[in-house]
Amino acid sequence: MDKREDARLIFIYNANSGLRNALLDGAHKALSPHTYQCNLCDLTFGVINEKKTWKKFREEEDWGMEFLHKDEFNKQYASKFGYKFEFPIVLIAVNNELQVFISRKELNELKNTEALIGLIKKREKEKIV
Repeated sequence: MDKREDARLIFIYNANSGLRNALLDGAHKALSPHTYQCNLCDLTFGVINEKKTWKKFREEEDWGMEFLHKDEFNKQYASKFGYKFEFPIVLIAVNNELQVFISRKELNELKNTEALIGLIKKREKEKIV
């Protein structure tokens, strides 16, 4: 199976969409980072901007990638298919089926962006190649 043509990664943040939520989340990350509940957000974004290391990886990878907030995911996928996941999470969509690629527990254990990138590269070899 050619991983790039048949699969895409779906990153789902443990946050809701919208400007108001983005501002509240940014303030929460800045003022009380230890209580912020989306490690995927911390791994891919600073308080305001996307982290350079993550952006470079994302732009150079051949994976199809989709980024959703939990309310967007629930509207787009869960209502149609009955999926129930704990966020944050990274899913892989293969042949219109969603599977866990990186679980919430695994994401919450990662300490930095490089660890996330390393895990994605490791998983693509394990699951697809």
